[in-house]
Amino acid sequence: MIEAVFFDVGGTILDESHEFDAWADWLGVPRHTLSAVLGSVIARGLDFRETFRAFRPDFDHDTELELRAAAGSAESFTESDLYPDARACLAALKDQGLLVGLAGNQPEHAEASLRDFGLAVDVIATSAGWGVAKPEPGFFERVIAVGGGDPSTILYVGDRPDNDVRPAVAAGLRTCLIRRGPWGYILDMPEVAAQATFRIDSLDELPGLVAKHNS
Repeated sequence: MIEAVFFDVGGTILDESHEFDAWADWLGVPRHTLSAVLGSVIARGLDFRETFRAFRPDFDHDTELELRAAAGSAESFTESDLYPDARACLAALKDQGLLVGLAGNQPEHAEASLRDFGLAVDVIATSAGWGVAKPEPGFFERVIAVGGGDPSTILYVGDRPDNDVRPAVAAGLRTCLIRRGPWGYILDMPEVAAQATFRIDSLDELPGLVAKHNS
């Protein structure tokens, strides 16, 4: 039985297109150019920050975040960045009596922003708040702890086979891979994707799959 469902944030419930556009504007490069470079970086399995270093070799992510904040252009997201299928999916899973959580690689301030959305979730956590980020095992140990302690009863939903499915499977969790966002479409790891309990193209599909699994 699946008793708890945890969701990655960026690329899973939040569309990050707006934020990548903001980075392109900050770096002074065309948005479509940054998108093309990001695709190349993902295809080569590199850290997404290498996208920015293609334009500015000395780019330091933390420093640039501080500079953006000081300039009034802090990294942020709003409810308009929620994927259209996110809210209903979370609510439907809650209606099944499941524990529902959000846990992704996000700055600590993202927790407050997500709470402001009034989503049907029991847990909101970030890598910054936990002090450990995916794909480190410690991140999924925290998911297991807040999810009830039994990894076999927890489903982790994400868009990345490398950062989400592979480490979650290694930790003993069930997994769902959603195909959307740049990583979902570009990063082809069929041997990892095959390990996922579910593979979907929309969160609209997930409540029915979980209900059928638990029936």
